[in-house]
Amino acid sequence: MKSEDIARLAGVSRSTVSRVINKYPNVPEETRAKVLKIIEEHNYEPNTSAQILAGKSNNTIGLFVISVSENDGPSKIYQSAYYSTFINTVVDTANTIGYYVLVHTIYSDKDYSKISQSFMQKRISGGILVGNEKDLNTIRNIARMGYPIGIVDYDIEEIEKNKLNNSGLIVVNSSDFEGTVEALNHLIKLGHRDIGIITGRMGTYSGKERYRAYEYALKENGIEVKPEFILKGEFLKKNTYDEVKKLIDSKRLPTALFACNDDMAIAAIEVFMNEGIRVPEDISVIGFDDIPMASHVKPALSTVNIPVYNMVTQVTEALINSIEQGSKTFCSYTYPTKFVERDTCSAKN
Repeated sequence: MKSEDIARLAGVSRSTVSRVINKYPNVPEETRAKVLKIIEEHNYEPNTSAQILAGKSNNTIGLFVISVSENDGPSKIYQSAYYSTFINTVVDTANTIGYYVLVHTIYSDKDYSKISQSFMQKRISGGILVGNEKDLNTIRNIARMGYPIGIVDYDIEEIEKNKLNNSGLIVVNSSDFEGTVEALNHLIKLGHRDIGIITGRMGTYSGKERYRAYEYALKENGIEVKPEFILKGEFLKKNTYDEVKKLIDSKRLPTALFACNDDMAIAAIEVFMNEGIRVPEDISVIGFDDIPMASHVKPALSTVNIPVYNMVTQVTEALINSIEQGSKTFCSYTYPTKFVERDTCSAKN
């Protein structure tokens, strides 16, 4: 069935049917109801391709999950509690508003072309980027095309430095610096002075902020930052296993360890327990993110909570609102973090 058939059955012009389908306000309610009834009765689906060619929104957004690392495999993203929560929330939020979501995974530098291609082929009306190593050139090119983009975990100063704060970018972050300082101050109040860190990817905003906060908190309390207690985890469990084993082999352990995400904290605890090192009796451990597993492992993980659901809902709703309104205004949101004390910390003996 074509739109001409809908128009004939409803006793209106084809242009009226088009105005109803595209939700134009200048249609009498009685006429709108009559057209919609015919559409429902005949299960009519408008020609989406024609709408896209005409420059109309296709009610679809892209979600680009970026994990560019030679240590990552294609299944890693879907095994991550953080990313699975993120993907599910974007899909649920978008579907509630009447939008579809195309999920793309970016595992290598050449995969970045997927992002630009999706926009150029008009398959999506906006996009959300999450993950590590977000490519600035890709962001700049899409912004120049005039499409709205939502980015989670990105440095606002980088946006301003590259003069992208006059584009339709939407940036959502959590207060990682403050959350890390709060966690480390907790360890320091417990009497710990030999405090190590398992770092994230230093090419990411969250990785840099959490490490910067680690150095700041220790120096503010007159505590030396010891290079031998800095483990390069890169946000990956495999790296963490290797780094913690090397630390144990060195025969010198810190009394406390801060991990830049929960996956690494849980991996570290697993290695310690396998080696007969007790948590928290022999070493205290704190993570970051408060993934669902953090409260279920034994001992339950002390961590820093970030409101992932609220952040993802915010960026999705803001992106769709920008599409609907045709807005090209830059906006940013920062969500507070909160330290959650559980069972993996104790006072220094």
